[in-house]
Amino acid sequence: MTTHEFLSQPLSATPTAQASPHTRHVDLHGRSALVTGAAGGIGLACARRLSAAGAMVRLIDVDRAALDVLAEEGVGEVVELDLTDLDAAEEAAHGADIVVNNAGVQTVAPVQEFPPDRFSLILRLMVEAPFRLVRGALPHMYEHGWGRVVNISSVHGLRASAYKSAYVAAKHGLEGLSKVIAVEGAEHGVTSNCVNPGYVRTALVERQIADQSEAHGIAGERVISEVLLARTPVKRLIEPTEVAELVTYLCGDHASFINGASLPIDGAWSAT
Repeated sequence: MTTHEFLSQPLSATPTAQASPHTRHVDLHGRSALVTGAAGGIGLACARRLSAAGAMVRLIDVDRAALDVLAEEGVGEVVELDLTDLDAAEEAAHGADIVVNNAGVQTVAPVQEFPPDRFSLILRLMVEAPFRLVRGALPHMYEHGWGRVVNISSVHGLRASAYKSAYVAAKHGLEGLSKVIAVEGAEHGVTSNCVNPGYVRTALVERQIADQSEAHGIAGERVISEVLLARTPVKRLIEPTEVAELVTYLCGDHASFINGASLPIDGAWSAT
């Protein structure tokens, strides 16, 4: 076939128009997955999606009531745990093939007014706890020659915003930790990546919208479009299920060469 003949073929006849089976289905049967912050938002969506892919999911959160609901749905095994108990966090990760570090909190204040105790807690929860969780899981991953670490970072792991010193510092720290795990784990079949969402429709963001609405005296819809998403070309919040799809994709065997990456899912926020 000549170049002209190839280009004149209908698009449906070209190889690129045929979807790969791997883009439609991730099989995680026989894998154990640990998800932190699993009681709501991104963590909940990830837990459900990984379970649907066949993984045996360990649901970690402090909200026991919400976890019990998930257990009744058959999503996974409940582990009620405060991740700032670092020794317990490390122990909880033993035997996990997949670790999804998602748990996090937010405090908004100028640096000179930021409570030091809160700053320390945020770094403990969002940097030290992921380190200890991965530290607990790696021996099992290395022994079996396979593992996936997916860190729910943020666009704030790549960029900074005012008044979020602890959150931005924690997410930047998580990015560095993820890359070191990727470099060390590569020869053992372990990958480590960051997923970097923009504003996701979660309880945390809904509270920010309400606070900003009161502060600016404008409706919530305007807060989303004019404040939170002022520099985002796609003017809507990301759904947790969209983040969960990317997380699950990174956990498949087909994603073995995606390692040490930071993958924005932000509607082009970081491109502006």
